[in-house]
Amino acid sequence: MTPNTTLMRQEIEEIPVAVDRLLSNGGEALAAAADVARNYGLKFMISAARGSSDHACTYLKYASELLLGLPMASIGPSVASVYGAELKVAGALCLSVSQSGQSPDIVELTKTARKAGAGTVAITNDPASPLALAAEAALPLHAGPERSVAATKTFVTSLVSGLWLLAELKGDAELLAALHRLPEQLDAATRCEWSAAAAAITGSSLFTLGRGPSMAISNEASLKFKETCQIHAESYSSAEVLHGPVSIVESGFPVIAFAANDVAEPLLAQVADTLAAKGAQVFATTPLAAQANVLPHVRTGHWLTDPVAAIVSFYAMVEQVAAQRGINPDAPRHLRKVTETV
Repeated sequence: MTPNTTLMRQEIEEIPVAVDRLLSNGGEALAAAADVARNYGLKFMISAARGSSDHACTYLKYASELLLGLPMASIGPSVASVYGAELKVAGALCLSVSQSGQSPDIVELTKTARKAGAGTVAITNDPASPLALAAEAALPLHAGPERSVAATKTFVTSLVSGLWLLAELKGDAELLAALHRLPEQLDAATRCEWSAAAAAITGSSLFTLGRGPSMAISNEASLKFKETCQIHAESYSSAEVLHGPVSIVESGFPVIAFAANDVAEPLLAQVADTLAAKGAQVFATTPLAAQANVLPHVRTGHWLTDPVAAIVSFYAMVEQVAAQRGINPDAPRHLRKVTETV
């Protein structure tokens, strides 16, 4: 690393090691969390999170519904912390995700769900945090200190931790094996060359696209463009972008489309090509694209872990875009590392 390497870049390069540490050291906590989930009958799932952590929950929502057939809904934390509502969530599993575990509204919603008869599991980088103590079980991320304001390794370890829990509940040997292959694959993902996409992002607006579990990756990418590059990025499902948002697409308009090796991939590739035909500069993580530019990407051998590799490659690129624009991604204006919302 050079002396000018950003903290964000350093932490992106630490992701494979952080995931390996989680998978190596997190087994006992995982077993305890799985026991909590099973004790409540698992009728449905809810989540409590904000920002990047909420994007992780969107990914876990798709995984829960596709793997376990269990609907999962994101509950607005202010329902408990501001409005004081009593929730009818007996028999649910509440996943509360916060890298710091400090936000009072997430803690309050977790307490409310637990009091109402839900099983509660906290996913956090601080096992001694108020959130970890409020839940019945905690899944520490083992990510190590994250000093850049832009969350990267805590987002990825949140994805892996939550998916690991769901795979354990399903008893899905294929997915469990895929998770344990991730560290080596994520190392390769940090080196995927997305400079062509970075060079195309010269204006102040763009789209990110996804579908299914990759929708969460699109959401996270959109946030990171705003957060680290001061670019107004909007995230859309590839099933929705042609229903109105496409109207602002003009020649050279940048689009980044995230796909996994799943049944939605051909549909997303078709939309990416449609936008490219309208003059957009479209970059997609799928070899099925014919007119859009195919981004180098790592396929992991399982459609649910492909999106994890995609976000790692994206992080490396968005840090490059911030540098091109003379912005320090470690300290975005108006932002702090920990936002404690009531």
